Amino acid sequence: MEQARYALDELDRRLVVATQEGLPLDVDPWGVLAQRLGEERGVVMARLRALKDAGVIRRIAAVPNHYRIGVTANGMTVWDVDDARVDELGARVGALDFVTHCYRRPRRPGVWRYNLFAMVHGATRDEAQEKAGRIAALLGDAAQAHEILFSTCVLKKSGFRMTGG
Repeated sequence: MEQARYALDELDRRLVVATQEGLPLDVDPWGVLAQRLGEERGVVMARLRALKDAGVIRRIAAVPNHYRIGVTANGMTVWDVDDARVDELGARVGALDFVTHCYRRPRRPGVWRYNLFAMVHGATRDEAQEKAGRIAALLGDAAQAHEILFSTCVLKKSGFRMTGG
C-alpha cells in the first residue's frame, strides 16, 4: 500500500525544524513552541497531530540519556527461542515494564543463533542480569540459550533533519 504524499506548507516546515532537536523543557512545551512560532497553541497542536496522522512525524516521545540519570548498565539480552513460539513469547517479553525494546531478528546459521532481542537497563550489571533472569523465567524451556551484550559507549541517534528555509 502506497502512502499518500503530504505537502508541507511554511508553518509545517517551521514546526518540523522547531521540534526536531526536542521539545522545550517546560510544563507546557506546546505553549512555548506556539509562542516561539508566533502561533496559537491550538493551531500548533492541530498541525502536529495532522503531521503525525499523515506519517510525516512518526512519534513524539521522550528520549532519556540513561547515563545522565544513573542507568549505566544497558544490556541487550539475546535469546535462542523456539521459532514456533517466538512471536507469542516476544509479545510477553515486550510487555514487561523493564524492557524498553523487544524484537525478532533472523538467525544466521553458524554465526548467530539468537532470534529474540530485549533491551534492559539497570544502575548496575547485577540489576540488568536480574532482569534478564526474569525474562529467562518467563521464557522457560522455550529458550535454549541467551547472552547479555552490555553497551560500552553511548551512540547519538538522530534521524533525518530539515533545515529552515
